[in-house]
Amino acid sequence: MQLKNKKALTLMRIAALIITFSSIYFFAPWKFALYYLSPLPATVQAQTIEAIEQGVDGIIVYVHKQGQQPEYFAQGWHNREQKIPAYPSALFKIGSIRKLYDAAALTKLTAAGRIDVDKTLADYMPSLIGRVENADKITLRMMVKHRSGIPNYTDTDNFDWSITYPDPLALVLDRPADFSPNTDYGYSNTNYLLLRRIMSNVLGYDHNLFIKDEILTPLGLTHTFSSVHEINLADLMSGYYVGYKNDFKALDQGYVATAHDVGDFIIALNKGTFFNAQEQALYASLYEYEHTGWVLGYSSIARFYKDIDTVVVQFINTNGNDTVMLTEIIYNRIIDILTAQQ
Repeated sequence: MQLKNKKALTLMRIAALIITFSSIYFFAPWKFALYYLSPLPATVQAQTIEAIEQGVDGIIVYVHKQGQQPEYFAQGWHNREQKIPAYPSALFKIGSIRKLYDAAALTKLTAAGRIDVDKTLADYMPSLIGRVENADKITLRMMVKHRSGIPNYTDTDNFDWSITYPDPLALVLDRPADFSPNTDYGYSNTNYLLLRRIMSNVLGYDHNLFIKDEILTPLGLTHTFSSVHEINLADLMSGYYVGYKNDFKALDQGYVATAHDVGDFIIALNKGTFFNAQEQALYASLYEYEHTGWVLGYSSIARFYKDIDTVVVQFINTNGNDTVMLTEIIYNRIIDILTAQQ
């Protein structure tokens, strides 16, 4: 009897191991890690083909080495349901990449003396005293650097990416802080939600107009929009966007741009071409020069590589599950290909 129990226990353990390793192989991101270690293709175009083979719906890659003509790559579906192939000039929801534009605008307003980043949230929005913990201790500098401790509204239990909220701030009001101001780092979309409101209040008009007038227009970025509702109707009617289950017009999730426009902005930000010396030094003390973006159905990465003097923007219209890891792997493989070509 005891021998039978031992055999049964052994079989159960073996079965458990088989199930565990099968789950890791089929469901966990280990297969993506193995893919990262696989041999590189010779070209970026070949890598975009591999991306589709790995399960993404559509991909756009923009590569611009300074002093050379930009290169565009597209593979897969622009819109699978409508059988429209992906194409390089498509508009895309860039998610949190927009924080770079916000930080740049805040820099210009601070350098002009219109905002003081070392004043507190309470100084600019006194109505939040008692509603946001430590509002009288959190400075705008802490907020732009994600060191405020203000909870991230997109991490709350009630948040749903498929819903447009009248006021997302309400999701975190009266909640305890994640940590004391300036004692830790915690990425929080709430920081930038509040910074945008502060800029608009100080300006007396929508801060997005300031970004357009002071950054986008001088740089010639004519295909960057603060909302899907600002896009030319003819462009929308012709399908001038990367779509995910046709949700592009349904959800207003912030900035929309082409890969070309994002790439030119990243270059200008890194080169400091729309900053004077004071603004450049201030921005360097506040925020980063690259970013990723994620909203429902849209994943984006935009970075400049000084060693190869090249900006690379990647748009993928598939996300969820383990695709965050996959999109980073695809992007890093593209960088490895470009570096090997030097």
